[in-house]
Amino acid sequence: MKKIWLLVVGLVLVVAVVGLSGCGQDGTALGASSSDLQVNLNSQQQGIWVSGSGKVSVVPDIAILRLGIEAQEMSVAEAQSQANEAMNAVMSALTGSGVAEKDIQTQYFNVNRVTRWDDNKRQEVVIGYRVTNMVSAKIREMDKVGAIIDVVAVAGGDLTRIDGVSFSVDDPSAYHEEARQKAMADAKAKAEQLAQLAGVTLGKPTYISESSYTPYPVYRQDFMEAAAGAPAMVQTSISPGEMEISLNVQVTYAILD
Repeated sequence: MKKIWLLVVGLVLVVAVVGLSGCGQDGTALGASSSDLQVNLNSQQQGIWVSGSGKVSVVPDIAILRLGIEAQEMSVAEAQSQANEAMNAVMSALTGSGVAEKDIQTQYFNVNRVTRWDDNKRQEVVIGYRVTNMVSAKIREMDKVGAIIDVVAVAGGDLTRIDGVSFSVDDPSAYHEEARQKAMADAKAKAEQLAQLAGVTLGKPTYISESSYTPYPVYRQDFMEAAAGAPAMVQTSISPGEMEISLNVQVTYAILD
């Protein structure tokens, strides 16, 4: 047994000696210089790193209306019956106003108990059931947004809930291209200035990444209160205004010798 252990220890020592003989004093493999290793480790830190931004102001061409029905009764069946009847009227009002069925999507549906605290019983007691059904409707005819809100409010009656309206661009690709050109020009101008200040020659980009942001401003309003306090012939006024599409780039430029 001792002879076997001595043989194993001897083999381990031989392997260790061979391994060390294949490396330089600094631990690098023979045939590869330490300078090559340093270049590989530092390659991502070389060059001029800059960021650029591009912004484009656009007029929205679609409106996203979030609306629905909320009904509360003593039983689930009664609440759901009222909600279904009112929601069918709202859907008919939307499609009758030119909103395509493919542009109407259910966002939220919920049935929950409504409770209150009973001081005598010292516990929560059920006082009814509430059914909520919310949808989002994409309106492509911007001049009809106010009129559609009014029609929906009448169709759903007191059960109507209008959560808000937001505006967007149906196809922002062309605006992204314009913003991208501005962002790259901004990045290059910064890199050229940095190179001039540092007294070096600017090379070609070696790394580029981008990130875009399209805001969706939401304009909230108590539409039901406004409709109740205004004459029937006055249409709800909605202004889409402008929105800003922005795009950022991160660029690394090489430094020429």
